Amino acid sequence: MTRPEKAAFVSKTLAKLYPRTTIPLDHEDPYTLLVAVVLSAQCTDKKVNEITPLLFAKARTPQQMVKLDVKEIEDIIRPCGLSPMKSKGIHGLSRIILDEHGGNVPKTFAALEALPSVGHKTASVVMSQAFGFPAFPVDTHIHRLAYRWTLSTGKSVEQTEADLKKLFPEDTWNALHLRIIFFGREYCPAKGHDARKCPICSHIGRAELFK
Repeated sequence: MTRPEKAAFVSKTLAKLYPRTTIPLDHEDPYTLLVAVVLSAQCTDKKVNEITPLLFAKARTPQQMVKLDVKEIEDIIRPCGLSPMKSKGIHGLSRIILDEHGGNVPKTFAALEALPSVGHKTASVVMSQAFGFPAFPVDTHIHRLAYRWTLSTGKSVEQTEADLKKLFPEDTWNALHLRIIFFGREYCPAKGHDARKCPICSHIGRAELFK
């Protein structure tokens, strides 16, 4: 198969397996999504969903968040890991949202990526899932599977994102990045993976997977 043919096969297979795509981070609005995505760095979605109700019970808006001490935020989010950095980031981004954006999460990549603890991937998730802007957030699952499926040889997530954007139609990006994540968790793990039983790798996986 050519790369475009592989991409078409991946897209068709994933659409059948996951016809509905809902982001696995519980949230109510762009702000609570932003906070949840910040917390998800090096943390499972399941753990984030256990912690955000505790945090949002005290502060679910930037106005409420800046009234908390950074230490109070840190104590609540500690189970998510990296709590000193994340607590400062959440408090800091909340202050900037209030001071520079009228209390609303900004709707541009540049403004989002200027916020503390918000990188390109986090901004992409918010832009795609909160505002419906076409984006292709690449996490470790997507980076790994794009290489495993020979859709990209990118050594970085930035290159993988660029490669995938060239292969897939823009109107599929927002659903597709979630479908790939779901598939990676359910069918195509990093370890203990049997390529012969995988609905996608069995057709287009790298040759070394079958040795």
